[in-house]
Amino acid sequence: MNQGGGAPEASTRPSLEQRIQAAKAEIARRLRYVRQHHPEGPFTLAGLAERAGVSKRTLSHAESADGSNLTLETLLKVSYSLGISRDAYFLDEQVFHQVNEELETLRVLRTQRVEGVALRTASHGSPGAGHAPPVDRLSGLLQEILASAAKAQNELRDLPVPPGPPASNDDRR
Repeated sequence: MNQGGGAPEASTRPSLEQRIQAAKAEIARRLRYVRQHHPEGPFTLAGLAERAGVSKRTLSHAESADGSNLTLETLLKVSYSLGISRDAYFLDEQVFHQVNEELETLRVLRTQRVEGVALRTASHGSPGAGHAPPVDRLSGLLQEILASAAKAQNELRDLPVPPGPPASNDDRR
């Protein structure tokens, strides 16, 4: 039994090899996810490999359960080729989820044919400035805008249609 607050007993902790395999499996899962769910995808292995400048074989091995031939260079090439500039995308679960939310927002904007978004930055003295990272604030604002637009669209659909054709300008004289 572990007395004195030291490290847990070896039998309760995964071995280094188990931790490495678990990390490779998570990276492979994230790699498959982004290949299949990116707003510009889904991509085939060959298509993403060409886009990232890596071989199809390298990408296939990186996506496999054992993650053989997995290098940081490959992961960075893939992420940058997909417009993901956050290096921890494949390594950190929180970053993975944040970026996927941003990519989903981008996908929704594209399906609604939004071609551009004008951004304003808050001054440092304004209330609420500086509490959340800019990307999180932007993502939140865009999600609120999309939710409000969807709600307004649904409310407009529920309005009763007036009977008869609308009056023309000639009828109002």
